[in-house]
Amino acid sequence: MDPVRNPYAPGAGQRPPELAGRGRELDVFDVVLERIARGRPERSLMLTGLRGVGKTVLLNTLRSQAINHLWGTGKIEARPDQSLRRPIAAALHMAVRELAPRHRAPDRIDAFLGVLKAFAQRSAPAGRGGAAPKLRDRWQPGIDVPASSGRADSGDIEIDLVELLTDAAAVATDVGTGIAIFIDEMQDLGAEDVSALCAACHELSQLGAPLIVVGAGLPHLPAVLSAAKSYSERLFRYQRIDRLDRIAADQALCAPAEREEVEYEQKALDLLYEKSGGYPYFVQAYGKATWDHAPRSPVTAADVRVAAPEAEAELAVGFFGSRFERATPAEREYMRAMASLSLVEGEESGRDDMDAAVPTAEIARALGRKPASLSPARDALIKKGLIYSGERGTVAFTVPHFGRYLRTQPA
Repeated sequence: MDPVRNPYAPGAGQRPPELAGRGRELDVFDVVLERIARGRPERSLMLTGLRGVGKTVLLNTLRSQAINHLWGTGKIEARPDQSLRRPIAAALHMAVRELAPRHRAPDRIDAFLGVLKAFAQRSAPAGRGGAAPKLRDRWQPGIDVPASSGRADSGDIEIDLVELLTDAAAVATDVGTGIAIFIDEMQDLGAEDVSALCAACHELSQLGAPLIVVGAGLPHLPAVLSAAKSYSERLFRYQRIDRLDRIAADQALCAPAEREEVEYEQKALDLLYEKSGGYPYFVQAYGKATWDHAPRSPVTAADVRVAAPEAEAELAVGFFGSRFERATPAEREYMRAMASLSLVEGEESGRDDMDAAVPTAEIARALGRKPASLSPARDALIKKGLIYSGERGTVAFTVPHFGRYLRTQPA
């Protein structure tokens, strides 16, 4: 078939042609937006799940919903080596700029921008003797108003963020709408930033202010938030984003194909679901390869079998291999032991993806090492986002089918 007409899109954060299986999450967010518009209290939202399940795509779609409701929005991607101040200041700057044309008092906007500028410029540490930070370290947001003094500029991120978000919410109240800040890879925020964000969301919820945070992160994000503030378990609405069920996976393949007047045989869909496991990224990868190899409609199981090695080779390089290369030899040894043990754990628990969580004590036993000696490798893998600890004493891969990939690689 014509590869130019291929509708599938296996890309990082790239919206698929058919956003299947996420209707519940979209409906929930619509309710959140409507409730806040009517002055009802609502919690901020946290999306959690493995890599490749479409968290970033869903986050972007939720942002589009907020924009359609005339909300001010901004989005950032957290990084483990970056303070929250500059990114969230830039996101709020964007959100307020979207609201400014509808505000009747330009002075109120200027006052907030002065607070925002003061908050952002506190991100660069002072030099020795209290000297001002170098010019290259100062944030240049393109705000013409001077930085204000005495508001959101104490240098304590928790105090400053509460004041900044409260002021931003007041601007949204003036306009009769809301502000939503979207944070991807939220598990990578530093401990102080997470604590500050929780405190700010807590204050906003108590005030009933029209500002919410929508975060997305790996499965251990709830544990990261709970470690920062014990009340975070009740502060956020958590939604686990998982792989697609069979109906949704078929829809993700068939709906865009039908728009190109292409059909699938049932056995082809059976095999595609078996290969992809229902993970959205894999559905798109196998769908794209199958389309390119199929000579005509309807697509058959034989077409899928011919195309599968190409899809798997692409995944091995771009999805699995790039992550594996980031690990040191000691970390790779740790993950190989995990892969072998996860197969056993998966068989015993009846999981069909064979990437079950593994007790860290079992990994140490398999490697003939003391658990404490493996802590550096485990902690480094968690920081690199390759594994996570959902429960105390266990670890699992953040990438679906990563254990299966490792079991095919030579030692």
